[in-house]
Amino acid sequence: MDFQPKEKLEDIEIINSLKNVTRDGYFSQIMVVLTTGPFLISFALILNANLFIIGLIAAIPSLLRLLQIPSIYLVERIQNRKRITLIFLIVYRSFIFITALIPIFFSINIGLMFLLIFLVLQSASASIGHTAWNSWMHDLIPYQKLGIFYSKRIFLSTIMGIISSLSASFFLNIWNSFQFNDEIYAYSVLFILGYIFGMISIFFISKISEPSMITVKSDLKFFQKLKEPFKDVNYRRLLRFLFLWNFSINLTTPFFAVYMLEKLELDLMLVVILMNISQIINLLFLRVWGYLSDKFSNKSVLGISCPLFLFCIVLWVFTSLPSIYLLTFPLLITIHILMGISMAGITLSTGNVTLKLTPRGKANWYLAITAVINSIALGIAPLIGGAFSDIFENSELSWTFIWTSPNGSSQFQVLNLQGLDFFFIIAFFIGFLSLYQLVLVKEEGEVKNKILIYEFFFELKRIMKNVFHLGSYQKILLNPFNRINNHSKKNSKNFKNEE
Repeated sequence: MDFQPKEKLEDIEIINSLKNVTRDGYFSQIMVVLTTGPFLISFALILNANLFIIGLIAAIPSLLRLLQIPSIYLVERIQNRKRITLIFLIVYRSFIFITALIPIFFSINIGLMFLLIFLVLQSASASIGHTAWNSWMHDLIPYQKLGIFYSKRIFLSTIMGIISSLSASFFLNIWNSFQFNDEIYAYSVLFILGYIFGMISIFFISKISEPSMITVKSDLKFFQKLKEPFKDVNYRRLLRFLFLWNFSINLTTPFFAVYMLEKLELDLMLVVILMNISQIINLLFLRVWGYLSDKFSNKSVLGISCPLFLFCIVLWVFTSLPSIYLLTFPLLITIHILMGISMAGITLSTGNVTLKLTPRGKANWYLAITAVINSIALGIAPLIGGAFSDIFENSELSWTFIWTSPNGSSQFQVLNLQGLDFFFIIAFFIGFLSLYQLVLVKEEGEVKNKILIYEFFFELKRIMKNVFHLGSYQKILLNPFNRINNHSKKNSKNFKNEE
Protein backbone atom coordinates (compact mmCIF):
# COMPACT_ATOMS: atom_id res chain seq x y z
CA MET A 1 0.00 0.00 0.00
CA ASP A 2 1.56 3.27 -1.17
CA PHE A 3 0.99 6.20 1.18
CA GLN A 4 3.44 8.60 -0.41
CA PRO A 5 2.12 11.42 -2.67
CA LYS A 6 3.58 11.64 -6.18
CA GLU A 7 4.70 14.75 -8.02
CA LYS A 8 3.03 13.53 -11.21
CA LEU A 9 0.46 10.78 -11.61
CA GLU A 10 0.46 8.56 -14.67
CA ASP A 11 -2.67 8.50 -16.85
CA ILE A 12 -3.53 4.97 -15.75
CA GLU A 13 -3.10 5.93 -12.08
CA ILE A 14 -5.61 8.76 -12.45
CA ILE A 15 -8.14 6.57 -14.26
CA ASN A 16 -7.84 3.75 -11.70
CA SER A 17 -8.01 6.21 -8.83
CA LEU A 18 -11.25 7.72 -10.14
CA LYS A 19 -12.71 4.22 -10.40
CA ASN A 20 -11.83 3.57 -6.76
CA VAL A 21 -13.33 6.93 -5.72
CA THR A 22 -16.58 5.73 -7.31
CA ARG A 23 -16.34 2.31 -5.63
CA ASP A 24 -15.78 3.96 -2.27
CA GLY A 25 -18.97 5.91 -2.93
CA TYR A 26 -20.99 2.67 -3.14
CA PHE A 27 -20.00 1.29 0.23
CA SER A 28 -19.69 4.54 2.17
CA GLN A 29 -23.23 5.40 1.02
CA ILE A 30 -24.55 2.09 2.38
CA MET A 31 -22.78 2.81 5.67
CA VAL A 32 -24.33 6.28 5.87
CA VAL A 33 -27.84 5.00 5.02
CA LEU A 34 -27.75 2.25 7.66
CA THR A 35 -26.35 4.44 10.44
CA THR A 36 -28.05 7.82 9.91
CA GLY A 37 -31.37 9.24 8.67
CA PRO A 38 -34.66 7.59 9.70
CA PHE A 39 -32.88 4.56 11.19
CA LEU A 40 -30.80 6.69 13.57
CA ILE A 41 -33.85 8.81 14.41
CA SER A 42 -35.94 5.69 15.16
CA PHE A 43 -33.10 4.35 17.31
CA ALA A 44 -33.02 7.64 19.24
CA LEU A 45 -36.83 7.68 19.64
CA ILE A 46 -36.67 4.19 21.20
CA LEU A 47 -34.15 5.69 23.63
CA ASN A 48 -36.82 8.30 24.51
CA ALA A 49 -35.35 11.24 22.57
CA ASN A 50 -37.50 14.39 22.32
CA LEU A 51 -37.50 16.96 19.49
CA PHE A 52 -34.65 18.93 21.05
CA ILE A 53 -32.48 15.79 21.16
CA ILE A 54 -33.43 15.00 17.55
CA GLY A 55 -32.32 18.52 16.62
CA LEU A 56 -29.11 18.01 18.59
CA ILE A 57 -28.43 14.73 16.76
CA ALA A 58 -28.86 16.56 13.46
CA ALA A 59 -26.62 19.41 14.65
CA ILE A 60 -23.69 17.39 16.01
CA PRO A 61 -22.15 16.35 12.64
CA SER A 62 -22.42 19.89 11.32
CA LEU A 63 -21.03 21.64 14.40
CA LEU A 64 -18.11 19.20 14.64
CA ARG A 65 -17.11 20.16 11.10
CA LEU A 66 -15.69 23.28 12.74
CA LEU A 67 -12.73 21.04 13.49
CA GLN A 68 -11.82 21.44 9.84
CA ILE A 69 -10.06 24.70 10.74
CA PRO A 70 -7.37 23.08 12.92
CA SER A 71 -7.46 20.12 10.53
CA ILE A 72 -6.13 22.39 7.78
CA TYR A 73 -3.04 23.00 9.85
CA LEU A 74 -2.59 19.25 10.22
CA VAL A 75 -2.96 18.70 6.46
CA GLU A 76 -0.63 21.57 5.58
CA ARG A 77 2.01 20.38 8.03
CA ILE A 78 1.99 16.64 7.20
CA GLN A 79 1.09 17.01 3.48
CA ASN A 80 -0.01 13.39 3.29
CA ARG A 81 -3.77 13.54 2.83
CA LYS A 82 -4.16 9.83 2.13
CA ARG A 83 -2.65 8.83 5.48
CA ILE A 84 -4.74 11.38 7.41
CA THR A 85 -7.95 10.34 5.60
CA LEU A 86 -7.45 6.63 6.29
CA ILE A 87 -6.54 7.01 9.95
CA PHE A 88 -9.45 9.23 10.92
CA LEU A 89 -12.09 7.50 8.77
CA ILE A 90 -11.13 4.18 10.37
CA VAL A 91 -11.64 5.80 13.79
CA TYR A 92 -15.00 7.17 12.58
CA ARG A 93 -16.17 3.71 11.53
CA SER A 94 -14.95 2.18 14.79
CA PHE A 95 -17.29 4.41 16.78
CA ILE A 96 -20.19 3.26 14.59
CA PHE A 97 -19.43 -0.28 15.80
CA ILE A 98 -19.28 0.91 19.42
CA THR A 99 -22.65 2.69 18.98
CA ALA A 100 -24.17 -0.64 17.93
CA LEU A 101 -23.27 -2.05 21.36
CA ILE A 102 -25.29 0.55 23.33
CA PRO A 103 -28.36 -1.72 23.85
CA ILE A 104 -26.09 -4.51 25.08
CA PHE A 105 -24.08 -2.58 27.67
CA PHE A 106 -26.36 0.30 28.68
CA SER A 107 -29.95 0.71 29.82
CA ILE A 108 -32.40 2.92 27.91
CA ASN A 109 -32.14 5.52 30.67
CA ILE A 110 -28.47 6.26 29.98
CA GLY A 111 -28.24 4.83 26.45
CA LEU A 112 -29.28 8.15 24.90
CA MET A 113 -26.42 9.96 26.67
CA PHE A 114 -23.86 7.49 25.31
CA LEU A 115 -25.42 7.74 21.84
CA LEU A 116 -24.76 11.49 21.87
CA ILE A 117 -21.19 10.97 23.12
CA PHE A 118 -20.41 8.42 20.41
CA LEU A 119 -21.97 10.64 17.75
CA VAL A 120 -19.67 13.48 18.84
CA LEU A 121 -16.62 11.20 18.54
CA GLN A 122 -17.81 9.88 15.16
CA SER A 123 -18.36 13.36 13.81
CA ALA A 124 -15.04 14.70 15.13
CA SER A 125 -12.99 11.98 13.45
CA ALA A 126 -15.07 12.20 10.25
CA SER A 127 -14.54 15.96 10.10
CA ILE A 128 -10.76 15.67 10.21
CA GLY A 129 -10.73 12.83 7.70
CA HIS A 130 -13.03 14.63 5.26
CA THR A 131 -10.87 17.78 5.40
CA ALA A 132 -7.95 15.81 3.99
CA TRP A 133 -10.26 13.95 1.58
CA ASN A 134 -11.76 17.13 0.06
CA SER A 135 -8.34 18.64 -0.55
CA TRP A 136 -7.15 15.33 -2.03
CA MET A 137 -10.11 15.11 -4.45
CA HIS A 138 -9.70 18.77 -5.41
CA ASP A 139 -6.24 18.03 -6.81
CA LEU A 140 -7.09 14.60 -8.25
CA ILE A 141 -10.29 15.18 -10.29
CA PRO A 142 -9.93 17.30 -13.48
CA TYR A 143 -12.09 20.44 -13.40
CA GLN A 144 -13.56 19.72 -16.84
CA LYS A 145 -15.13 16.50 -15.58
CA LEU A 146 -16.45 17.60 -12.20
CA GLY A 147 -20.13 17.69 -13.21
CA ILE A 148 -20.20 14.39 -15.08
CA PHE A 149 -17.90 12.54 -12.66
CA TYR A 150 -19.78 13.51 -9.50
CA SER A 151 -23.17 12.92 -11.11
CA LYS A 152 -22.01 9.40 -11.96
CA ARG A 153 -20.65 8.80 -8.45
CA ILE A 154 -23.79 10.15 -6.78
CA PHE A 155 -25.99 8.17 -9.21
CA LEU A 156 -24.39 4.81 -8.49
CA SER A 157 -23.98 5.36 -4.74
CA THR A 158 -27.63 6.47 -4.47
CA ILE A 159 -28.76 3.23 -6.12
CA MET A 160 -26.84 1.32 -3.45
CA GLY A 161 -28.40 3.55 -0.80
CA ILE A 162 -31.93 2.87 -2.06
CA ILE A 163 -31.39 -0.88 -2.11
CA SER A 164 -29.84 -0.89 1.36
CA SER A 165 -32.54 1.34 2.94
CA LEU A 166 -35.37 -0.80 1.54
CA SER A 167 -33.58 -3.96 2.66
CA ALA A 168 -33.02 -2.50 6.13
CA SER A 169 -36.66 -1.44 6.56
CA PHE A 170 -37.79 -4.88 5.33
CA PHE A 171 -35.42 -6.48 7.87
CA LEU A 172 -36.94 -4.36 10.67
CA ASN A 173 -40.45 -5.44 9.66
CA ILE A 174 -39.43 -9.11 9.71
CA TRP A 175 -37.77 -8.62 13.10
CA ASN A 176 -40.98 -7.13 14.52
CA SER A 177 -43.30 -9.63 12.85
CA PHE A 178 -41.44 -12.58 14.37
CA GLN A 179 -41.40 -10.78 17.72
CA PHE A 180 -37.75 -11.31 18.42
CA ASN A 181 -36.08 -9.53 21.32
CA ASP A 182 -36.54 -5.78 21.77
CA GLU A 183 -36.68 -3.85 18.51
CA ILE A 184 -33.66 -1.81 19.56
CA TYR A 185 -31.36 -4.79 18.94
CA ALA A 186 -32.39 -4.79 15.29
CA TYR A 187 -30.82 -1.35 14.95
CA SER A 188 -27.63 -2.73 16.50
CA VAL A 189 -27.52 -5.25 13.64
CA LEU A 190 -27.95 -2.42 11.10
CA PHE A 191 -25.13 -0.39 12.66
CA ILE A 192 -22.77 -3.39 12.65
CA LEU A 193 -23.55 -3.96 8.96
CA GLY A 194 -22.92 -0.26 8.36
CA TYR A 195 -19.52 -0.62 10.05
CA ILE A 196 -18.62 -3.58 7.80
CA PHE A 197 -19.53 -1.70 4.61
CA GLY A 198 -17.64 1.32 5.91
CA MET A 199 -14.48 -0.75 6.28
CA ILE A 200 -14.90 -2.06 2.72
CA SER A 201 -14.96 1.57 1.55
CA ILE A 202 -11.69 2.10 3.44
CA PHE A 203 -10.11 -0.66 1.31
CA PHE A 204 -10.96 1.22 -1.90
CA ILE A 205 -9.79 4.54 -0.46
CA SER A 206 -6.43 2.93 0.26
CA LYS A 207 -6.04 2.15 -3.46
CA ILE A 208 -6.48 5.79 -4.59
CA SER A 209 -3.30 7.57 -5.61
CA GLU A 210 -2.49 10.97 -4.15
CA PRO A 211 -0.88 13.78 -6.15
CA SER A 212 1.46 16.03 -4.24
CA MET A 213 -0.24 19.02 -2.69
CA ILE A 214 -0.26 22.19 -4.74
CA THR A 215 1.08 24.85 -2.43
CA VAL A 216 1.41 28.56 -3.04
CA LYS A 217 4.31 30.18 -1.26
CA SER A 218 2.97 32.77 1.10
CA ASP A 219 4.29 34.75 4.03
CA LEU A 220 0.79 34.94 5.47
CA LYS A 221 0.27 33.45 8.91
CA PHE A 222 -2.37 30.85 9.75
CA PHE A 223 -5.19 33.26 10.65
CA GLN A 224 -4.31 35.57 7.77
CA LYS A 225 -4.80 32.68 5.37
CA LEU A 226 -8.21 32.00 6.91
CA LYS A 227 -9.25 35.55 6.01
CA GLU A 228 -8.40 35.16 2.31
CA PRO A 229 -11.77 33.66 1.24
CA PHE A 230 -13.55 36.62 2.85
CA LYS A 231 -11.39 39.10 0.93
CA ASP A 232 -12.46 37.48 -2.34
CA VAL A 233 -15.64 39.49 -3.11
CA ASN A 234 -17.25 36.90 -5.35
CA TYR A 235 -16.47 34.02 -3.00
CA ARG A 236 -17.78 36.03 -0.06
CA ARG A 237 -21.13 36.33 -1.84
CA LEU A 238 -21.13 32.57 -2.36
CA LEU A 239 -20.51 32.05 1.37
CA ARG A 240 -23.46 34.29 2.25
CA PHE A 241 -25.72 32.31 -0.04
CA LEU A 242 -24.51 28.96 1.35
CA PHE A 243 -25.01 30.09 4.95
CA LEU A 244 -28.58 31.35 4.48
CA TRP A 245 -29.54 28.44 2.24
CA ASN A 246 -28.18 25.72 4.54
CA PHE A 247 -29.76 27.39 7.56
CA SER A 248 -33.17 27.49 5.88
CA ILE A 249 -33.22 23.87 4.70
CA ASN A 250 -31.79 22.43 7.93
CA LEU A 251 -34.40 24.24 9.97
CA THR A 252 -36.85 21.68 8.58
CA THR A 253 -35.23 18.68 6.82
CA PRO A 254 -33.99 16.93 10.01
CA PHE A 255 -37.59 16.85 11.20
CA PHE A 256 -39.26 15.49 8.05
CA ALA A 257 -38.94 11.90 9.26
CA VAL A 258 -40.18 12.81 12.76
CA TYR A 259 -43.10 14.71 11.21
CA MET A 260 -44.16 11.63 9.23
CA LEU A 261 -43.53 9.14 12.04
CA GLU A 262 -45.21 11.08 14.84
CA LYS A 263 -47.62 13.70 13.50
CA LEU A 264 -48.80 11.76 10.43
CA GLU A 265 -48.29 8.43 12.27
CA LEU A 266 -46.84 6.65 9.25
CA ASP A 267 -45.07 3.31 9.47
CA LEU A 268 -41.25 3.43 9.20
CA MET A 269 -41.42 1.26 6.07
CA LEU A 270 -43.71 3.81 4.39
CA VAL A 271 -41.42 6.68 5.41
CA VAL A 272 -38.43 4.86 3.89
CA ILE A 273 -40.40 4.15 0.69
CA LEU A 274 -41.30 7.84 0.33
CA MET A 275 -37.68 8.85 0.86
CA ASN A 276 -36.60 6.29 -1.73
CA ILE A 277 -39.09 7.71 -4.22
CA SER A 278 -37.26 10.99 -3.77
CA GLN A 279 -33.91 9.24 -4.24
CA ILE A 280 -35.04 7.47 -7.42
CA ILE A 281 -36.22 10.75 -8.92
CA ASN A 282 -32.93 12.25 -7.77
CA LEU A 283 -31.11 9.61 -9.79
CA LEU A 284 -33.09 10.26 -12.95
CA PHE A 285 -32.37 13.99 -12.81
CA LEU A 286 -28.70 13.86 -11.86
CA ARG A 287 -27.81 13.35 -15.52
CA VAL A 288 -29.99 16.31 -16.52
CA TRP A 289 -28.53 18.70 -13.94
CA GLY A 290 -24.98 17.43 -14.52
CA TYR A 291 -25.31 18.06 -18.25
CA LEU A 292 -26.81 21.54 -17.70
CA SER A 293 -24.21 22.56 -15.10
CA ASP A 294 -21.38 21.62 -17.48
CA LYS A 295 -23.04 23.24 -20.49
CA PHE A 296 -24.04 26.48 -18.75
CA SER A 297 -23.17 27.08 -15.09
CA ASN A 298 -23.84 25.72 -11.62
CA LYS A 299 -25.39 29.05 -10.59
CA SER A 300 -27.96 28.75 -13.39
CA VAL A 301 -28.92 25.28 -12.14
CA LEU A 302 -29.27 26.59 -8.57
CA GLY A 303 -31.49 29.41 -9.86
CA ILE A 304 -34.07 26.78 -10.85
CA SER A 305 -33.61 23.98 -8.32
CA CYS A 306 -33.51 26.14 -5.16
CA PRO A 307 -36.93 27.83 -5.66
CA LEU A 308 -38.41 24.42 -6.48
CA PHE A 309 -37.17 23.02 -3.16
CA LEU A 310 -38.61 26.03 -1.28
CA PHE A 311 -41.97 25.30 -2.91
CA CYS A 312 -41.73 21.75 -1.53
CA ILE A 313 -41.18 23.09 2.00
CA VAL A 314 -44.41 25.10 1.78
CA LEU A 315 -46.33 22.03 0.57
CA TRP A 316 -45.48 20.20 3.81
CA VAL A 317 -47.84 22.60 5.62
CA PHE A 318 -50.80 21.20 3.67
CA THR A 319 -50.13 17.51 4.42
CA SER A 320 -52.21 17.80 7.60
CA LEU A 321 -55.25 20.04 8.20
CA PRO A 322 -54.63 19.39 11.12
CA SER A 323 -54.45 15.59 10.65
CA ILE A 324 -54.37 13.11 7.76
CA TYR A 325 -57.04 13.76 5.12
CA LEU A 326 -57.83 12.80 1.50
CA LEU A 327 -54.93 14.72 -0.10
CA THR A 328 -52.24 13.80 2.45
CA PHE A 329 -50.70 10.88 0.57
CA PRO A 330 -50.91 12.43 -2.92
CA LEU A 331 -49.20 15.54 -1.47
CA LEU A 332 -46.49 13.47 0.22
CA ILE A 333 -45.74 11.68 -3.04
CA THR A 334 -45.70 14.99 -4.95
CA ILE A 335 -43.41 16.59 -2.36
CA HIS A 336 -40.90 13.73 -2.47
CA ILE A 337 -40.87 13.71 -6.28
CA LEU A 338 -40.22 17.47 -6.48
CA MET A 339 -37.67 17.28 -3.67
CA GLY A 340 -35.84 14.57 -5.61
CA ILE A 341 -35.73 16.75 -8.73
CA SER A 342 -34.55 19.86 -6.89
CA MET A 343 -32.05 18.22 -4.53
CA ALA A 344 -30.29 16.53 -7.46
CA GLY A 345 -29.47 19.96 -8.85
CA ILE A 346 -28.73 21.56 -5.48
CA THR A 347 -26.39 18.86 -4.19
CA LEU A 348 -24.47 18.66 -7.46
CA SER A 349 -24.23 22.39 -8.13
CA THR A 350 -23.38 23.69 -4.66
CA GLY A 351 -20.42 21.33 -4.47
CA ASN A 352 -19.27 22.07 -8.00
CA VAL A 353 -19.58 25.85 -7.81
CA THR A 354 -17.56 25.83 -4.58
CA LEU A 355 -14.76 23.85 -6.24
CA LYS A 356 -14.95 25.93 -9.41
CA LEU A 357 -14.58 29.26 -7.61
CA THR A 358 -11.77 27.99 -5.38
CA PRO A 359 -8.33 29.14 -6.60
CA ARG A 360 -5.70 26.49 -7.28
CA GLY A 361 -3.19 26.16 -4.46
CA LYS A 362 -5.64 27.59 -1.91
CA ALA A 363 -8.08 24.68 -1.79
CA ASN A 364 -7.43 23.81 1.87
CA TRP A 365 -8.24 27.27 3.14
CA TYR A 366 -11.17 28.04 0.86
CA LEU A 367 -12.84 24.64 1.23
CA ALA A 368 -12.32 24.56 4.99
CA ILE A 369 -13.84 28.04 5.46
CA THR A 370 -16.75 26.99 3.25
CA ALA A 371 -17.22 23.86 5.34
CA VAL A 372 -17.15 25.94 8.53
CA ILE A 373 -19.76 28.38 7.23
CA ASN A 374 -21.96 25.48 6.12
CA SER A 375 -21.42 23.71 9.44
CA ILE A 376 -22.47 26.70 11.52
CA ALA A 377 -25.65 27.10 9.47
CA LEU A 378 -26.44 23.38 9.41
CA GLY A 379 -25.67 23.07 13.13
CA ILE A 380 -27.54 25.96 14.68
CA ALA A 381 -30.68 25.55 12.53
CA PRO A 382 -31.88 22.19 13.99
CA LEU A 383 -30.85 23.33 17.48
CA ILE A 384 -33.08 26.38 17.13
CA GLY A 385 -35.82 24.20 15.67
CA GLY A 386 -35.62 21.72 18.55
CA ALA A 387 -35.32 24.42 21.23
CA PHE A 388 -38.43 26.30 20.06
CA SER A 389 -40.44 23.19 19.20
CA ASP A 390 -42.28 23.21 22.55
CA ILE A 391 -43.36 26.83 22.09
CA PHE A 392 -44.78 26.19 18.62
CA GLU A 393 -46.16 22.79 19.62
CA ASN A 394 -48.74 24.53 21.82
CA SER A 395 -49.50 27.21 19.21
CA GLU A 396 -51.97 27.04 16.34
CA LEU A 397 -52.85 29.29 13.42
CA SER A 398 -55.96 28.28 11.52
CA TRP A 399 -57.66 29.67 8.44
CA THR A 400 -61.17 28.40 7.77
CA PHE A 401 -63.81 29.39 5.22
CA ILE A 402 -67.34 29.35 6.61
CA TRP A 403 -70.46 29.46 4.46
CA THR A 404 -73.77 30.29 6.16
CA SER A 405 -77.19 30.14 4.49
CA PRO A 406 -80.85 29.65 5.53
CA ASN A 407 -80.35 25.93 4.92
CA GLY A 408 -77.44 25.68 7.33
CA SER A 409 -73.72 26.32 7.35
CA SER A 410 -70.58 24.54 6.17
CA GLN A 411 -66.90 25.17 6.65
CA PHE A 412 -63.68 24.33 4.82
CA GLN A 413 -60.28 24.51 6.46
CA VAL A 414 -57.69 26.04 4.13
CA LEU A 415 -54.71 26.25 6.47
CA ASN A 416 -53.76 24.89 9.87
CA LEU A 417 -50.30 25.55 11.33
CA GLN A 418 -49.13 23.60 14.36
CA GLY A 419 -45.70 22.74 15.73
CA LEU A 420 -43.20 22.12 12.93
CA ASP A 421 -45.52 23.78 10.38
CA PHE A 422 -44.31 27.18 11.61
CA PHE A 423 -40.71 26.21 10.86
CA PHE A 424 -41.67 25.28 7.31
CA ILE A 425 -42.96 28.81 6.72
CA ILE A 426 -39.96 30.46 8.41
CA ALA A 427 -37.57 28.27 6.39
CA PHE A 428 -39.27 29.29 3.16
CA PHE A 429 -38.70 33.02 3.78
CA ILE A 430 -35.07 32.57 4.86
CA GLY A 431 -34.42 30.41 1.80
CA PHE A 432 -36.03 33.03 -0.42
CA LEU A 433 -33.69 35.64 1.11
CA SER A 434 -30.67 33.46 0.27
CA LEU A 435 -31.56 33.59 -3.44
CA TYR A 436 -30.76 37.31 -3.48
CA GLN A 437 -27.18 36.48 -2.50
CA LEU A 438 -27.04 33.82 -5.22
CA VAL A 439 -27.93 36.42 -7.85
CA LEU A 440 -24.82 38.43 -6.89
CA VAL A 441 -22.44 35.49 -7.39
CA LYS A 442 -20.55 35.58 -10.69
CA GLU A 443 -19.79 32.36 -12.58
CA GLU A 444 -18.70 31.81 -16.15
CA GLY A 445 -21.43 30.44 -18.40
CA GLU A 446 -24.46 32.01 -16.68
CA VAL A 447 -27.66 32.11 -18.72
CA LYS A 448 -31.16 33.41 -18.16
CA ASN A 449 -33.56 31.10 -16.33
CA LYS A 450 -35.87 30.74 -19.31
CA ILE A 451 -33.01 29.34 -21.41
CA LEU A 452 -32.13 26.80 -18.73
CA ILE A 453 -35.80 25.87 -18.26
CA TYR A 454 -36.09 25.26 -22.00
CA GLU A 455 -32.99 23.03 -21.93
CA PHE A 456 -34.27 21.29 -18.79
CA PHE A 457 -37.58 20.33 -20.37
CA PHE A 458 -35.80 19.32 -23.57
CA GLU A 459 -33.66 16.87 -21.56
CA LEU A 460 -36.76 15.79 -19.60
CA LYS A 461 -38.57 15.06 -22.86
CA ARG A 462 -35.68 12.84 -23.96
CA ILE A 463 -35.80 10.93 -20.66
CA MET A 464 -39.56 10.42 -20.84
CA LYS A 465 -39.26 9.28 -24.45
CA ASN A 466 -36.78 6.62 -23.34
CA VAL A 467 -38.94 5.64 -20.37
CA PHE A 468 -41.94 4.88 -22.58
CA HIS A 469 -39.86 3.23 -25.27
CA LEU A 470 -40.04 -0.53 -24.83
CA GLY A 471 -36.71 -2.18 -24.00
CA SER A 472 -34.87 1.05 -23.26
CA TYR A 473 -34.61 0.80 -19.46
CA GLN A 474 -31.08 -0.50 -19.64
CA LYS A 475 -30.20 2.48 -21.83
CA ILE A 476 -31.64 4.89 -19.26
CA LEU A 477 -29.35 3.56 -16.58
CA LEU A 478 -26.25 3.21 -18.72
CA ASN A 479 -26.48 6.22 -21.04
CA PRO A 480 -25.20 8.76 -18.51
CA PHE A 481 -22.02 6.74 -18.15
CA ASN A 482 -21.35 5.33 -21.62
CA ARG A 483 -20.49 8.87 -22.65
CA ILE A 484 -18.19 9.21 -19.65
CA ASN A 485 -16.36 5.94 -20.30
CA ASN A 486 -15.92 6.67 -24.00
CA HIS A 487 -14.83 10.20 -23.22
CA SER A 488 -12.31 8.92 -20.66
CA LYS A 489 -10.78 6.42 -23.10
CA LYS A 490 -10.64 8.94 -25.89
CA ASN A 491 -8.99 11.60 -23.75
CA SER A 492 -6.90 9.47 -21.39
CA LYS A 493 -3.78 10.81 -23.12
CA ASN A 494 -4.76 14.36 -22.26
CA PHE A 495 -5.05 13.94 -18.49
CA LYS A 496 -1.58 15.30 -17.86
CA ASN A 497 -2.29 18.44 -19.83
CA GLU A 498 -5.60 19.04 -18.03
CA GLU A 499 -3.89 19.15 -14.63
